[in-house]
Amino acid sequence: MPKMVFVDTQGNRREVDAPNGLSVLEVAHKHGIDLEGACEGSLACSTCHVIIDPSWFEVLKDPTEDEEDMLDLAFGLTKTSRLGCQIVISDELDGLVVSLPPGSRNLLNK
Repeated sequence: MPKMVFVDTQGNRREVDAPNGLSVLEVAHKHGIDLEGACEGSLACSTCHVIIDPSWFEVLKDPTEDEEDMLDLAFGLTKTSRLGCQIVISDELDGLVVSLPPGSRNLLNK
């Protein structure tokens, strides 16, 4: 089974099992990682924003235009930012490292 690493805002690393077919958001929730996902992965918010380790960024499929539009709303956007709901785990992503941003914007709760 693939594994992935979450890095929290304090720099602490946590390696977890990441079953094929689950999104990074689903993996986070499965392991109690604090990644919100207010729209439950429907690509309607940016609260599952994660920062991909630069060594992994080029391995990922390119984001869709819809994902890029949602990323524009993300807090702490970086060049390697992605939405966790849009990255689906596969054997190719075994060892993926993602960092949690320092905060999020939940525009669903206005």
